[in-house]
Amino acid sequence: MFRISGREKEGIMFKKMRNIETAFQHVRGLVIVLTVGYFIAICYIEYQNKALIATIQSRLYVLYNGKVLEAYAADRKDNVAVEARDHVKTFHQLFFTLAPDDKFIQANVTKALYLADGSAKREYDNLSENGYYNNIIAGNISQQIEVDSVSVDLRSYPYHFRCYATQNIVRTTSTVTRSLVTEGDLRNVPRSDNNPHGFLIERWNTLENKDLKTVNH
Repeated sequence: MFRISGREKEGIMFKKMRNIETAFQHVRGLVIVLTVGYFIAICYIEYQNKALIATIQSRLYVLYNGKVLEAYAADRKDNVAVEARDHVKTFHQLFFTLAPDDKFIQANVTKALYLADGSAKREYDNLSENGYYNNIIAGNISQQIEVDSVSVDLRSYPYHFRCYATQNIVRTTSTVTRSLVTEGDLRNVPRSDNNPHGFLIERWNTLENKDLKTVNH
């Protein structure tokens, strides 16, 4: 029989220890790699989930003429100019579109006054005191307005605007075409059913309102 000396036993033990240490290092390396991989995978999944949630939240479903249409929401900053111009246009259309019907006038003016401050209310009161609306009703007059353009200065706040429009005042015997130029400022306010754009017209002022032509019937 062969006998193993003490030195050989120590060598064998040392070799086994090195093998164990090497194996442990391999296992530890594998665990680290797997942990990092899991962490990256979790981060990627979380990122994708957030992106999916953001996409879903940006989708709007609008019911139009009995059909459900898909739309996309956008940040207000992306549409400030568009919304501001439409707010000014809507206000002028409501305020200046009149018919020989007291209820029609009241309905339109009421909607318009939700979009502006006291400067618009003062203009309405002045027209009422001067009998303007009574003359519309008594004379069977219709008034229509076409907003030609709206310029909005977004470089400073509140946003200054100027509106250029054309009025057609239709009487039984004639149609008068007038130019209308107004200006004012736009201030941000909370959106509501009565003010969907979230703007309020301030310091509204008429710069020009003159006859351009008269066509007799």
